[in-house]
Amino acid sequence: MREKLARNISIYRKERGLTQEELAQILGLSFQAVSKWENAQTMPDISLLPQLSRTLEVSIDKLLGYVSQDKPITIYEEEYKTPEYYWGTEPNKVCYQVLQWMPPNTHLKLLDIGCGEGKDAVFFARNGYDVTAFDVSDAGVEKTNRLAEKIGVHVDVFKADILDYRLDTHFDIIFSSGVLHYIKPDFRKEILDNYKQYTNPSGLHVLNAFVHKPFIAPPPEKEPNAHNWYSGELLTHYHDWFIQDSSEVIFDCNSSGIAHKHAMTKIIAQKIIL
Repeated sequence: MREKLARNISIYRKERGLTQEELAQILGLSFQAVSKWENAQTMPDISLLPQLSRTLEVSIDKLLGYVSQDKPITIYEEEYKTPEYYWGTEPNKVCYQVLQWMPPNTHLKLLDIGCGEGKDAVFFARNGYDVTAFDVSDAGVEKTNRLAEKIGVHVDVFKADILDYRLDTHFDIIFSSGVLHYIKPDFRKEILDNYKQYTNPSGLHVLNAFVHKPFIAPPPEKEPNAHNWYSGELLTHYHDWFIQDSSEVIFDCNSSGIAHKHAMTKIIAQKIIL
C-alpha cells in the first residue's frame, strides 16, 4: 500500500499543478515530508488524509488505491449494463495478429488493458493464453466474467482505472484496444514505461490509440475524459523496441447509432534483449 499511496500522491499532486513545496505549504509541512511520501520512505499520518484528499481533489479511497465509485469515468458504464454486448462478442481483428506473432506454444501470460465487456480477453483465453484483464467499468467486469463462464474459460478480471493502475508483475504480452485515449498526455510516458518494464524479454506489446485528424469530425460520443493522441506519438515510446508493425487507418463506425469515422494508430512492438 505504501508504494501505491506514494505513486498516487505524486500523480494527483501533478494533476492539480502543485509542486511538492506548494503541497507541503498547504498542509503545514516541510517539502521533505512530501518528498518522503512520494518516495515511499514514509506515509502520511492518518489525521492528514482528509486534508490531503481535499487538496488533491480525490477521495481517500482512490488516494489509497481503490477505484473511486463516485462518478463514472467512461460513458460506456451505462451501455454495458444492457443484456446485449455493446461491442459484440467477436474479437478485434488485431487479436489474430497476436496469435500469428506470439502463438501460445508455451505458457504465456497476457494482459488486456481496458477489456470492456471481455470479447478479446475471452478470445485469448479460449486460444490458450493465461489471461489477466481489467476495466474501469463494473458492468464491463461483470460481463467479462459472464462471457468467460459461457465459453468455459478463465479470465482473471478485476476493476481498475488505467490512470491509477501500475504493473508489479511481468507479462509476455500486453494488449489494449481503444483505451489509451483515457491516458492524459502528462502520464503517457510513465504508464508506458511501467508496461515496458514489466514485460518479459521477447515480450510483445499490441496497442492502438485513436488519433486526431483535422479532417475528421469529432465522434458523436461526448467523452469528458478522452485526450487526443497524434500520428506518430505512440511510436515514439517504443524507439528502443523492435517494431513489428506501426500503421494508421481510418475506419467507419456506427457504435453510437450515428455513422462517423475514426482514425487509429496501431503498434506491435517486441522487447529485444541483447
